[in-house]
Amino acid sequence: MPLILDPEVAEAMAPMGEAMAGMIPPAVGDVAGRRAMWEPILDASGKAQPIPEDVTTHDYVAATDDGAQITMRWYAKHESIPGSAVLFLHGGGYLFGHIEHFDGPVTRYVSASGVPMLSVEYRRAPEHPYPTPLEDAYTALKWLNGHAAELGVDPDRIGVMGDSAGGGMAAALSILSRDRRGPQIARQILLMPMLDDRNTTPDPHIAPLAVWTYDDSRTAWPALLGDAAGGPDVPATAAPARLENATDLPPAYLEIGQIDAFRDEASAYAITLSRAGVPVEFHLHPGVPHEFDSIAFNADVSRRAIADRIRVLKSI
Repeated sequence: MPLILDPEVAEAMAPMGEAMAGMIPPAVGDVAGRRAMWEPILDASGKAQPIPEDVTTHDYVAATDDGAQITMRWYAKHESIPGSAVLFLHGGGYLFGHIEHFDGPVTRYVSASGVPMLSVEYRRAPEHPYPTPLEDAYTALKWLNGHAAELGVDPDRIGVMGDSAGGGMAAALSILSRDRRGPQIARQILLMPMLDDRNTTPDPHIAPLAVWTYDDSRTAWPALLGDAAGGPDVPATAAPARLENATDLPPAYLEIGQIDAFRDEASAYAITLSRAGVPVEFHLHPGVPHEFDSIAFNADVSRRAIADRIRVLKSI
């Protein structure tokens, strides 16, 4: 029996399918084509829901070890006492997306949870391959930890969160901070994370309904890793599915859709963490593709997922 879309998600996806009918998708390796196609979609998606007015933003700049300057946007709820905070890493396959494309969802998370977030404008592949995006994220983590007092944040209550490639980077950052002995991460929140550079063979049940396609993965991983992609020498801080020792990693919240090309790698990662004694909350949402909550934000499954994320944010 084939997999089928959740009816509410299918209804929301129908106009997208009509709009894209007849369009030729970017070829494997076409990064510019993917940026041109997806960044307007990200922008529209972020603005499709009301943006709360009870959250303020402020941009900061941090210097990286290689002399670059990265922008970080701080989101905080009015008159809220932070306590905890989250470093947010946006999705985009390591190829596309900017802070402003995610202003909407990050603002909504902060408004609903009261937990402030620092979103990172990390440098993207292929212009800046691994480890540059991850080192940018690590720079931001160190900055947040170092400025915790002035921001009203408890440095022992800093979590990391990301979706798609951002979820993969949040997982990788958790490994990196463990291996470098800090800064401490209290919780990793991994939403439909991109974790495995070897996952490029289409699953016949998923491929016909995939939003993020296997051709996208065959473009993104080589852009990030070069000729090493899929080979034996990729470290876990580049592709966390390669992780062999998950001991002492922070507790994880992890979710994935059943019709998502990242389904198997996310499920396997939840098991890898669990076998090392890491507390894991794992959700496999039936009948939904990648980024289902942005596509069908009024669907019951999306509302449940958002409620779970807010609950976990409040628990940090």
